[in-house]
Amino acid sequence: MTPDHTRLPLSRRELLKMGGVAIALAPGAPAAPAWAQTPRRGGVLTIRGWDPPHFDPHLTVSYKTHIAYSFTHSRLLKHKAGPGLQPGLFSVEGDLAESWTQPNENTYVFKLRRGVRWHNKPPVNGRELDAEDVVYTLDRFRTVKGNANAYMLAALDRVEALDKYTVKFTLKESYAWFLDILANPMAVCIVAKECVEKMGGDLKKPEATVGTGPWMLDSYRPNVGMTLVRNPTYFVPGLPNIDRIEILVDEDKASRIAAFLTGKYDLGTEFPGTIDWTDWDVVKRGRRDLKTMLYPSNVMSHIYVRNDKPPFSDVRVRRAMSLAINRQAIIDATYEGNGAFNPPVPAALKEWSIPIDQLGDGARYYKPDLAAARKLMAEAGHANGFAATMDFTTYGSNVLVDQMQLILKDLKSIGIEVKLNTKEYGAYIATTFYGKYDSMAFGPQTPFLEPDNFLYGQYYPGEIKNHGHINDPVVADMLIRQRRTQEPAKRREQILEIQRYLANQQYYVQIGSQIYNAVWNQALKNYGPNLGYDYGGRLMAAWLDR
Repeated sequence: MTPDHTRLPLSRRELLKMGGVAIALAPGAPAAPAWAQTPRRGGVLTIRGWDPPHFDPHLTVSYKTHIAYSFTHSRLLKHKAGPGLQPGLFSVEGDLAESWTQPNENTYVFKLRRGVRWHNKPPVNGRELDAEDVVYTLDRFRTVKGNANAYMLAALDRVEALDKYTVKFTLKESYAWFLDILANPMAVCIVAKECVEKMGGDLKKPEATVGTGPWMLDSYRPNVGMTLVRNPTYFVPGLPNIDRIEILVDEDKASRIAAFLTGKYDLGTEFPGTIDWTDWDVVKRGRRDLKTMLYPSNVMSHIYVRNDKPPFSDVRVRRAMSLAINRQAIIDATYEGNGAFNPPVPAALKEWSIPIDQLGDGARYYKPDLAAARKLMAEAGHANGFAATMDFTTYGSNVLVDQMQLILKDLKSIGIEVKLNTKEYGAYIATTFYGKYDSMAFGPQTPFLEPDNFLYGQYYPGEIKNHGHINDPVVADMLIRQRRTQEPAKRREQILEIQRYLANQQYYVQIGSQIYNAVWNQALKNYGPNLGYDYGGRLMAAWLDR
């Protein structure tokens, strides 16, 4: 269940209230979307993308894989996309599901669309999708070893095919976020059993990327890019409009900005189709064919620590670290002032995120206070500080590198001498992100689309994504209770209370989020930017007018 979906787009005043600064649009680059126009078929859209560590969406949390799957695969449900929708609010609609009912609190029955066909490629060769495909996918998602997202459906007891086009889900207990998770582009895309069995037991090879989505993977060039071509048998008549999508890998910031200025890319070169504020002055002077929209990001970088080991098992140390961080200085330096710092649920999910001034006693830990930080360090027995290591990967982002340098400086100001342990992205995701590190780490958190994943996944004991090694029975009980609460208003109050509690504990030291500057070629019509990995969903009904 999601909150009110009828709100108008964020105003400049609302952005300012959330801590962001709305920068004026470039001349000739209005934010108003294209409305009633006749769609055009054809064309090639080029975007900057990333090289996936592999192509199995159930065996990696990497956005690099899940973004690719948003073009090639379908889900039971999806989020509405397109111009006129407010970024950050997600209305659920059918994808492979034609309709669904909820006979009781713990049961859902889905009716599948008839005539949906897999891509006409081996090993599936265009056969019709049926209920058994859904059952197979959900069972694999929950049981395959190494799926860090399996916790998302921990409440699911069983999935049954009642007939060829009907699937029944039975939950162990009430789970208010169930439909949101089925629509989540980083979770349950429906995969074919043949692809797993005939490709060596997993979906890691690009040849296994055969779905029912609007585009098909035509070619993959390691560390260079991939080409997607229109699926001629896609189940939505007439879609997609764009014939080919080129996703190009470019990990060098200067190179991709130079390429963007020449018109090579049709979307902003940073996730999810944005331009970094540090590059915006150059970009807006260099290209006059752009549209842009501002909205809060749900990517929130944070320091995570081994809460199960000294010195970080002492709450005074964690509070001191948070007091040492000058978040506004980081936002000013890396986002040109266009950002906000919020507790565990980022400002982008504004119905669920609590403003700093409503945090109560925990609010003080989000404001820099070196005297208070040093006092806490002394009380914890670390008046002279201590040495620590920090795992880090750049994600190909200069902004993240700059933030990390500022954080090291702030921690040094209270005596914490940090040795940086820089890792290659794949190694970082396979180890550090899963909680396999010695001391501390710094990086962005997954950009979830609802608050449960920001909270349950990161704080519930034993979950793979609890990479802070947190085991707090108080927060664990609070997390379970909000999952069982169906009434949105009551659940919201529970989620706000969880954030007040966590602000005092400082299990993670959150840094902040930027105000996204989404940028796209004005020749791209019927496109609306939004949060998350669903590039394919946002582009499915778009077209190119050139």
